[in-house]
Amino acid sequence: MNETMQLSLFRERFCRRERRSVAAVREFTREAVTDCGFGARLDDVLVCVSELATNALLHGVPPGRGYLVRLRLEAEGYALCVEVHDSGGGVPAVRRPDGESGRGLLLVDALADRWGVGERDPGKVVWCAFTRPSEKA
Repeated sequence: MNETMQLSLFRERFCRRERRSVAAVREFTREAVTDCGFGARLDDVLVCVSELATNALLHGVPPGRGYLVRLRLEAEGYALCVEVHDSGGGVPAVRRPDGESGRGLLLVDALADRWGVGERDPGKVVWCAFTRPSEKA
């Protein structure tokens, strides 16, 4: 694996407001995570990106708009940041599950090393970050 590639990862994908976009985001993320050497965190990253994309699709994207998924390495390649940009209002928060829904941010909170919500005009950015696992076992 090329160390320069690891340190310069920045990828983004715009998605339309359609259910199949979540599967496309997972595949896009799978390729990027594998390319940048975060394979040990792949399952965690895929669950989180799926949940954030689903939340954007269901709650943050008005009709006729889409959302943006951005992946980038930070901290000299030791952290992978996943951002989902949408144009909807509101501030997402972890809440108690209600029947079949309400578990998305609970999962993100449990699997990501950190997460948060930032502002954008219009809308918000919901992000989560993963630290590269230690190579010492």
